[in-house]
Amino acid sequence: MALDTPHKTPAATGNGGRGTHQRPILRTPRRRRGRLWVKVIVALLLIIEIYPLVWMFLTSLKSNSDYLNNSTWSLPTHWEWGNYSEAWTTGHIGLYIQNSLLAVLPALALMLLLGTAAGFALQIMVWKGRSFTLLIFLTGMMVPAQMILLPLFTIYFQTGLSGTLWPLILTYTGTGLPLTVFMMATYYKSVPRELFEAATIDGAGILRAFWTISIPLVRNAILTVGLVQFFFIWNDLLIALTFTNSQDLRTIQVGLLNFTGDFGATQYGPLFAAICLNVFGTLVIYLFLNQKVMKGLTSGAVKG
Repeated sequence: MALDTPHKTPAATGNGGRGTHQRPILRTPRRRRGRLWVKVIVALLLIIEIYPLVWMFLTSLKSNSDYLNNSTWSLPTHWEWGNYSEAWTTGHIGLYIQNSLLAVLPALALMLLLGTAAGFALQIMVWKGRSFTLLIFLTGMMVPAQMILLPLFTIYFQTGLSGTLWPLILTYTGTGLPLTVFMMATYYKSVPRELFEAATIDGAGILRAFWTISIPLVRNAILTVGLVQFFFIWNDLLIALTFTNSQDLRTIQVGLLNFTGDFGATQYGPLFAAICLNVFGTLVIYLFLNQKVMKGLTSGAVKG
């Protein structure tokens, strides 16, 4: 019967006959305008992010004369797909990528292993002086890398490590360890200590609690820290340029400096092709691990 008596609706809703069911109708245009602005802003951001990648790819398909004589924003006159094969063979970009992987992956593995173990010891284990130890790790973040290059170069030369990739591996591990320890210690704050207390009561030792309990709980955090550190050391130029003294040891960032032809002229087509291989390769890695990174960034936000 209530549905058949529309004259009761104003009295039931109050406010002078203005029912609450009318408010969403009045606010709908505003919400649509707000959503439209959001879509416009997102579209502009996508253009700002994507357009340089498109321009870089199109430039990699230009010849050297096309790049120098025509407008920077023009399309290629002839699509030079051979620039990629030239960058891979003549430019030795494959060797540079291999050297980067051989230097970055061992350093990243050591960094994550030592940093995760240190974060576990500083936050989960109870021992005297752990706050001071964490402070020492934090002071390592304040030391500029430029200050330690000359002493490290002398040490590596005297110990016979020059001419190998070990200077890069050791330097990347040492420079990235303070930030890794700090971030892992922060993530361990969100892990309930009751889990480790229960494991101790059940007879689990420190090593077992670390490997079987803590590692699965912070695996997203480890992946996030590892990805951040991977991009840092993969894009490094200063350290790699200092400790690589031959072409066979150059990493990809150092190798991009050597795309020159006769009389020092830069080969822009193969150079941009090599840059595309570098940028799009790391971009694919990030897009593939994006969801894991988001989970890792939020896992340490709330302590539960």
